[in-house]
Amino acid sequence: MDSPIRVLVAKPGLDGHDRGAKVIAKALRDAGMEVVYTGLRQTPEMIVNAALQEDVQVIGLSILSGAHNAIVPRVMALLNENKMTDVVVVVGGIVPDEDAAELKRLGVAAVFQPGAPLEGIVDFIRSSVKQAA
Repeated sequence: MDSPIRVLVAKPGLDGHDRGAKVIAKALRDAGMEVVYTGLRQTPEMIVNAALQEDVQVIGLSILSGAHNAIVPRVMALLNENKMTDVVVVVGGIVPDEDAAELKRLGVAAVFQPGAPLEGIVDFIRSSVKQAA
């Protein structure tokens, strides 16, 4: 029997709106994944440390504050420093298309805009982790 996919869902920065992150966390849990939700106002260092401690395969960052161009590069750099390049990183939130392209260039696997179907996110994570294995 395969082990469940382990996902860390985080709300970085000063964004205090976490309903979307909780909806995603519940959908992933309902799909059979183990989900760790870090809560609000996480720094990139806190997120990567939690991912390391929890031995996750996926990090989901929920960013609505517009700070994705500052936060995501730092998370990616910390993952590289910690030799965690096999961790799949996905970003959800309000991210303009041109910014999404830059985040993908940095190594983000996918950027999901508001209204993205939950089953599409679940399927993407499953296929991404299967490919990385």
